[in-house]
Amino acid sequence: MLTPVETFNELPAEHLTGQLLACLAAPAWGAEIAAGRPYPDRAAIIAAADAAARALSWEDVLRGLSAHPRIGERAAGDSREAAWSRAEQSAAGRSADDATGAALAEANQAYEERFGHVFLIFASGRSRGEILAAARERLGNDQSTERTIVAEELRKIARRRLERVLDAL
Repeated sequence: MLTPVETFNELPAEHLTGQLLACLAAPAWGAEIAAGRPYPDRAAIIAAADAAARALSWEDVLRGLSAHPRIGERAAGDSREAAWSRAEQSAAGRSADDATGAALAEANQAYEERFGHVFLIFASGRSRGEILAAARERLGNDQSTERTIVAEELRKIARRRLERVLDAL
């Protein structure tokens, strides 16, 4: 029986591409990870994923963002990515009251007007109140600072999703 790392290394390219695009919808990220095979261990896969995420252009980050629903909104569809998004945001939805939900929707709108893309945050384990506070704080950032934060949040989400892929192999 193959280990998860051996399975990852031996996945057909088209299957691996689909798995990686579900983690981060930026083809350059997935291509970089796939090109690095074979990996000696899980840590090497994760390190390659982190490095590839940090090397993404802003255009690639925007591609990745395009697959994320607004925070607080339920991802539609039955794809693996949509299911992960729903799970990642589940704690935020459970603990929210109507006023917090409305305030988060307003913060999302203000954020999109200011920066031109969805507000992205690594939501796993965070309450809706914590997410709202972060959104309000980040509205004060300049574009350069916010792009750095968004890229880092996207990297953390992709890393967690890749860990899920590896756990399932």
